[in-house]
Amino acid sequence: MRDSVLIINAGSSSIKFAVYAVADAAAPNPSPSPQLRGQIADIGGDAAFYLTDADDHTQRLDDRHAATNHLEAIDQILTWIPSRLAGATLIGAGHRVVHGGPRHNAPCLITDRSFSELQALTPLAPHHQPHNLAAIAALRERHPTLPQIACFDTAFHTTQSATAKRLPLPRQYAARGLQRYGFHGLSYQFIRDALTHRDDVPDAARILIAHLGNGASLCATRAGRSIATTMGFSTLDGLMMGTRCGSLDPGVLLHLMRAGMDEPTLTDLLYNRSGLKGVSGLSADMRELLNNPSREAAEAIDLYIETLIRAMGGMIAAMEGLDGIVFTGGVGENAASLRARIINKLAWLGIQLNEAANAVHADLICTPDSPIKAWVIPANEELAIARLTGATLAQTSKQH
Repeated sequence: MRDSVLIINAGSSSIKFAVYAVADAAAPNPSPSPQLRGQIADIGGDAAFYLTDADDHTQRLDDRHAATNHLEAIDQILTWIPSRLAGATLIGAGHRVVHGGPRHNAPCLITDRSFSELQALTPLAPHHQPHNLAAIAALRERHPTLPQIACFDTAFHTTQSATAKRLPLPRQYAARGLQRYGFHGLSYQFIRDALTHRDDVPDAARILIAHLGNGASLCATRAGRSIATTMGFSTLDGLMMGTRCGSLDPGVLLHLMRAGMDEPTLTDLLYNRSGLKGVSGLSADMRELLNNPSREAAEAIDLYIETLIRAMGGMIAAMEGLDGIVFTGGVGENAASLRARIINKLAWLGIQLNEAANAVHADLICTPDSPIKAWVIPANEELAIARLTGATLAQTSKQH
């Protein structure tokens, strides 16, 4: 029998999941190993079911059943695990939870009290928190004795100073939870852990991590700790993204409201119809825009790079220097031409691009003698959650 943990990343109409075998603490550099992962897409519609085994073979299941809600999706996942992984024993589950609020600086065991606390944070992340918690509630109903661990996207940024977290609003609003939180923390946690095993990264290194996907943000780290990030109170802030606007003059919002735009329409505009999609009028997909010769596509990419470079300047200033840059996320990992344009715009810092290495998405994409390093490191939030879940379960068992 192999002790395993179930990892769940739940969205509004999909659940991504994985099963990891718990690491043997006696092994050198112990780390959970993936056994199975999958996705249930279009929950509530024509649900599609995909499974990928440990050898990276993916199949769409034809013997699927309806999944009209998260509870039925969890039922399906719990059915698959013993049928596909004979001998696997689930000892716990780890969840990606977007918002941990100002208190949670580490993963926490889900109890009635902690679940209620996380529900109370829903107004701070209305587009993510309800779906994360729906999966937790569904698993609690079907498997009430299974320990569940919430791993937070905000936790990595709790190391920032009080000044870095503060918003320039009257003081009473901070007491209501209005502050800069930062997100993508599980991605940044994984990158931080990956860098700790590299000989070319000093312990006190100032590393700028660029998580560039459909959602995008930057994180300035020093000695492995977050000291600044571009996302703030919400996932709208900071960089221009696939469909999200990023930083925007609040006067624009006042103008649109005075012109009669209501809150649902404004929310849809900022979250779903802006960014690359809105500026190009074509697509939110960077791959499509890079292959599109139109002026509109070029303008969207130019603005994306412009806002990114400006934000990078602010992050570098916050660190008081720069020792390395990491590109991660779907765009950061795969768009070589975009990385080249970004690094070339930062050439004044001394960073030197290795064009051949960059073209093949190599691990190290700077020249050997570049004083500032540049890496491409694929994000693996599932593994980050598995590590945190395993460690939290072990700590919890010791306390009891």
